[in-house]
Amino acid sequence: MNLLILGLVLFLGIHSARVFANGPRQAFIDRFGPLAWKGVYSVVSLLGFVLLIKGYGAARLEPVVLWVPPLGMRHAASLLTLLAFVLLAAAYVPGNAIKARLGHPMTLAVKTWALAHLLSNGNLADVLLFGGFLVWAVLVFRAARARDRAQPPAAVATRPMALVLCVVGGAVAWAAFAFWAHAALIGVRPFGGAA
Repeated sequence: MNLLILGLVLFLGIHSARVFANGPRQAFIDRFGPLAWKGVYSVVSLLGFVLLIKGYGAARLEPVVLWVPPLGMRHAASLLTLLAFVLLAAAYVPGNAIKARLGHPMTLAVKTWALAHLLSNGNLADVLLFGGFLVWAVLVFRAARARDRAQPPAAVATRPMALVLCVVGGAVAWAAFAFWAHAALIGVRPFGGAA
C-alpha cells in the first residue's frame, strides 16, 4: 500500500504543480529553463506512474474490502467510462462542441473515469487510487475554470463533424478497451470478472 500512496503523491503532485505551486514551478523554469522543467516533470511522472501501478497491483493481491458494490454499479461504471472516453476524445479533436461548451474535457474525463471506478470497486486500494484521482481532477478542474473566468479563452468555431468524431472515436476506443485491453492490461474483464 505504501508504494501506491507514494506513487499517487508523486504522480498527482507533479501534475498539480501549476495549480498549487505555480510560483516555485515558474521560478524553476526561469532559473533552469523549460526543457529542464519538462525533464523533471517527465521523470517524476513516470516514476510516480510506475510506483502506483506496482503498488496497486500488490495491493490487489491482498485486498482490504471496505464494501461490496451492488451489481448495478458495474453497469453504471460502464456507461460512465463510455462518457469518459468521449470526453477524452474531445480533448484532442479540434473544433468540437464538447470542448467549446464544457472546457477542459481531459480533466472531466479523469473525473468521470475515477467516479465510475469508485462506484464499482470497494477495496481500500481502489478508494485510494480512484479517490485520489477524483479529488485531484475536481481541484484541477476548479482551478482551470477560475483561470478561464479571469482570462476567458478565445472563442473557437465548432464543426459538426468534430463532434461526431469525438462520439464515434470515443465509443470505438471504449469498446476496444472494455472488451479487450482492460483484461489484457489490468486482468479484469469489465463484462465478465477476472481474465
